Amino acid sequence: MNWGSFQGLLTGVNKYSTAFGRIWLSVVFIFRLLVYIVAAEKVWGDDQKDFDCNTKQPGCPNVCYDHYFPISHIRLWALQLILVTCPSLLVIMHVAYLEAKLEKHKKKIGADYALRYPPGKKRGGLWWTYFLSLIFKSAVDIIFLYIFYHVFPNYTLPNVVKCSLDPCPNIVDCYIAKPTEKNIFTLFMISTACVCILLSLLEAFYLVGKRCREHLQARSESHRRCTECKAVSQNYPQMPDRISAFDQFPGMTKFHSLVNSLESEIPSQL
Repeated sequence: MNWGSFQGLLTGVNKYSTAFGRIWLSVVFIFRLLVYIVAAEKVWGDDQKDFDCNTKQPGCPNVCYDHYFPISHIRLWALQLILVTCPSLLVIMHVAYLEAKLEKHKKKIGADYALRYPPGKKRGGLWWTYFLSLIFKSAVDIIFLYIFYHVFPNYTLPNVVKCSLDPCPNIVDCYIAKPTEKNIFTLFMISTACVCILLSLLEAFYLVGKRCREHLQARSESHRRCTECKAVSQNYPQMPDRISAFDQFPGMTKFHSLVNSLESEIPSQL
């Protein structure tokens, strides 16, 4: 896997993220991805080769290793990082689709054409894509935390494991290489995953809260305008009284008689 290209694609979502999203990206890159590439892979290495048992029975170390380590930490973390970062790539693809759609309509209709929401603004379908990506990322991290806890109780590795599976002749002791160092890296990766879950949930609550606040402000503005319209409509019936008041001015009687005479003369002339 070309991690440089992968990182370049993922950082494209940075300009469409909130402050919580930018912190999440920093944690993923610095404390998860780089630690995984630089240190974790070297610490585990060929873990099965370093798994020693105090027996020469053929097949016994392999069976015991497969029983206690059904899947490697490294492969689990690689799968977790891929699944966690995929929703961010989906946001980039959605923005690219909106930009392409805008350019296509501008060529057909004209340069004055504009979408209801700008391509990079989190409104409409893009808002839902971004929000669901946060939920998906949190769910993936939570599921993997459960898997780690189920496969490796308390997220720790023992110094010695006892195995009595066939073809082992009896209960044999098997020793794990670098258990303390592996426990430190495991707890570090678990802690950063918990931080990422917290940031994703905070960003999701922030988006929902901001959307609710905008909705309430729009309702308040609409209510204010309706109140002003009602006030105007209540004053409108008083207009005939004001118009009839003009008839009390001197000369208005002669004006009305002149208008009536003109109306009577016009049909006779026709």
